[in-house]
Amino acid sequence: MIKRALDIVIAGVGTLVSAPLVALLALAVRLESPGHPIYTQTRIGRDGRPFTIYKLRTMVAGAEFTGAGLAINVGDDRITRMGTFLRRTSLDELPNLWNVLRGEMSIVGPRPTIPVQVQQYTERERGRLAVKPGITGWAQIHGRASLPWAERIELDLWYVEHRSLALDARILARTVAMVLTGHGLYKGETGGWKGSL
Repeated sequence: MIKRALDIVIAGVGTLVSAPLVALLALAVRLESPGHPIYTQTRIGRDGRPFTIYKLRTMVAGAEFTGAGLAINVGDDRITRMGTFLRRTSLDELPNLWNVLRGEMSIVGPRPTIPVQVQQYTERERGRLAVKPGITGWAQIHGRASLPWAERIELDLWYVEHRSLALDARILARTVAMVLTGHGLYKGETGGWKGSL
């Protein structure tokens, strides 16, 4: 209950403060390339429940159906110029705050994954679904997309087993440093789901 209350306060204040910025960024995204500036995708949340996640679009419309599909690396020509900036600063994640307010996500928790990934989870890996997914998390501050998938899962499972408000505060503090450096944005040679996401 305390965690949920903190989520509502942080997400509520964050949404109000960032609303003008999100509006300006959305306009910039739309002016650069055709398509809706808000990108939506089905993700899997706590206890395996699907929900729609909201982000500012960083790639050309329909990018997941062209080129390398869901695999994204440095220099991907499907990423717009505005998208490069949004990814580098993590501002594309600001609409995730709407998901927090709706109760589908938390500020801190494992990043939500897509249905096809969850379908291939082992029984142990399904343990990461015991908590709400988060905007940032333990795996995120340890390398996010650049980590091999199995390592990301293990870090998330460690978080689920050791979660506390103190740990959440530690993750939030380290997230600030991660955003400033832009570390781990792309999967590289060894990162990603099955080497491809």
